[in-house]
Amino acid sequence: MSRPPLPPFTRESAIEKVRLAEDGWNSRDPAKVALAYTLDTRWRNRAEFAKNRAEAEAFLTRKWNKELDYRLIKELWAFTGNRIAVRYAYEYRDDSGRWFRAYGNENWEFAEDGLMRERQASINELPIAEADRKFRWPLGRRPDDHPGLSDFGF
Repeated sequence: MSRPPLPPFTRESAIEKVRLAEDGWNSRDPAKVALAYTLDTRWRNRAEFAKNRAEAEAFLTRKWNKELDYRLIKELWAFTGNRIAVRYAYEYRDDSGRWFRAYGNENWEFAEDGLMRERQASINELPIAEADRKFRWPLGRRPDDHPGLSDFGF
């Protein structure tokens, strides 16, 4: 299985890879999203670690069962060869209706087939008032004309 765009990345292909990752995560479909990772993918997400695709899928299932109405924006930060660095922000609410915005950075490494072999994520979050939400598109893919992180000054 191949997952274009493939490394080595150009600026354009790295931007495309970032948007495809954003679109996948905004689907909130753990099984679909997990297919973007190698079978032996390695993850660090905050203090949680995954050693393979099945563990990554289980992590995503837990995540989206807890983080409701999840909406994410990713932006390319840097790239070289088979690596991409992104910054991102996402908003979600918990089951009691409290809203949060999380900010993070990820470092990605890809296999030759375009599947992500490694994902290292650092994330901070803060509670926000519902009125302070910025990501208000219908659940799913962010519309092309919706502002990005830089537009919000994040």
